[in-house]
Amino acid sequence: MSTLDKDRTALLVIDVQNGVVAQAEDRDGVIGRIRGLVDRAHAEDVPVVFVQHSDEELAEGSDAWQIVDALRAEAQTVVHKRYGDAFEDTNLSDVLSEAGVGRLVVTGASTDACIRCTLHGGLARGYDVTLVTDAHTAEDMAQWGSPITARQAIDYANLYWSFTRAPGRTTEAVPAAEVEFIGGAA
Repeated sequence: MSTLDKDRTALLVIDVQNGVVAQAEDRDGVIGRIRGLVDRAHAEDVPVVFVQHSDEELAEGSDAWQIVDALRAEAQTVVHKRYGDAFEDTNLSDVLSEAGVGRLVVTGASTDACIRCTLHGGLARGYDVTLVTDAHTAEDMAQWGSPITARQAIDYANLYWSFTRAPGRTTEAVPAAEVEFIGGAA
């Protein structure tokens, strides 16, 4: 059962980095919808938290590691991570706690890895979690043995998150146009 105050939302923008989304499904459309959500969040005084991954392929400071140009200037609050779940071994919980956040709106990449891990990580930690169905993406993972396409991974995540439930918490899967931020100034 959750003990978080659910009266304030934060927008999470996960791993929208050059090396993560270079070949992603509907890359420009997803980035555009995320940008629209970031603009709305700012206008409604809703915290926006960017999550930035680093590992052997995404060396900190490299071009691949950088947040994409279309969003880089908006990345004022950045949480750095090394694992799929953005909560794991990071200060994300502290950042959210300081902002009084108990509800997450999740966007970014990659659907079949860091998005999925963070959705479940947030839910397990007591947050209400919304997946923005048209604002997350993935690359084709066939080279690593995935039997499904990026589009299928995105569609499946949207489907299963719309049916995910936990006591004392809510989940939803909605398109960007239907996202409702809670606890902002507007």
